[in-house]
Amino acid sequence: MSRAKRNTNRPARPDIHAVARLARVSIATVSRTINHVATVDPRLAQRVWKAIDTLGYSPNTQARALVSGRSHLLGLIISEITNPFFPELIQGFEDAAVENGYEILISSTNYDPQRMELCIQRMLERKVDGVAVMTFGIEGPLLERLAQRDIPLVFVDVAPKGPLFSTIEVDYYHGIREAVQHLAVLGHRRIGFISGPLHLHSARERQSAFLRAMGEAGLKLTPAWLLEGTHTLEGGIAMMQRLLDSGEAPTAIMTSNDMTAIGVLHSLHKAGARVPDDFSVIGFDDVTIAQFTLPPLTSVQMSRLELARCAVLALRDRLEPQPVSYVPRYKVQTRLTVRQSAGLPATRPFRRANG
Repeated sequence: MSRAKRNTNRPARPDIHAVARLARVSIATVSRTINHVATVDPRLAQRVWKAIDTLGYSPNTQARALVSGRSHLLGLIISEITNPFFPELIQGFEDAAVENGYEILISSTNYDPQRMELCIQRMLERKVDGVAVMTFGIEGPLLERLAQRDIPLVFVDVAPKGPLFSTIEVDYYHGIREAVQHLAVLGHRRIGFISGPLHLHSARERQSAFLRAMGEAGLKLTPAWLLEGTHTLEGGIAMMQRLLDSGEAPTAIMTSNDMTAIGVLHSLHKAGARVPDDFSVIGFDDVTIAQFTLPPLTSVQMSRLELARCAVLALRDRLEPQPVSYVPRYKVQTRLTVRQSAGLPATRPFRRANG
């Protein structure tokens, strides 16, 4: 049997014309429905989606991009993939993007400017409609190429000036204040803090929130207990080791993210210390694995789902017309999640078994 003959036996791939016939609407209505145009009559849209489901129709995204001039693709730039915070953020971003009729393109910088350059090049080559920069630090000069192409950008905490830039404001203070008050109520007066890299705006904001909360609680901070970490397990291990080596460690340690806190837990376990009997530990982010550490980690929650939803909404608001009276506000709250890693302060200073 010839190849031409074999091809005639295959079922025809459903196209937009077949969808329009089955839904009893025009091709234009199908197109507007697929592109999530808000003016489509909901009853007609329901018929179109039912026809798409019945036929198993898959829109040709490349053809749509050629016709509409838009790719319906949103870029997401993150700092790293190994921190559990970011995979959870990616999942939330993809869910929110799909709900709004977009696909996503993900790039990770690994804190490397050269990697950032490659990320931006990928975004331009794929003709993304907008980009969420979730690196928690300003990358203004490197992102100039995207801005020059009139591509909307959304940042966390602070953004460069410009009509295409949006900002998601995170209220770090609310959750960190709850954490400091929680420790104070338990009786802690000697509280240390391990920040993230202070060249990151978010790390400086979290440290500032901690200092403010300590002052409001009437607690005095010992400068030696305010350490700069790296937002990594290794950084948490190293900073806790430094506190233990100092001979006068605080009774409670707060950290700027959960990876640091887990490193602190590891360092304390290795030293023979018990949490929370000898030391209390509180993290930040409340990643999923925080509830499975030993003991389960008390942590300030910053919702990845809420952060992702705000990022998609901010980009959508720049890409799709909004009412004149519409004033976009993108804010993410933080709150304390209490588990078992914080308790009453130890009655006597911790000493290593071999100390």
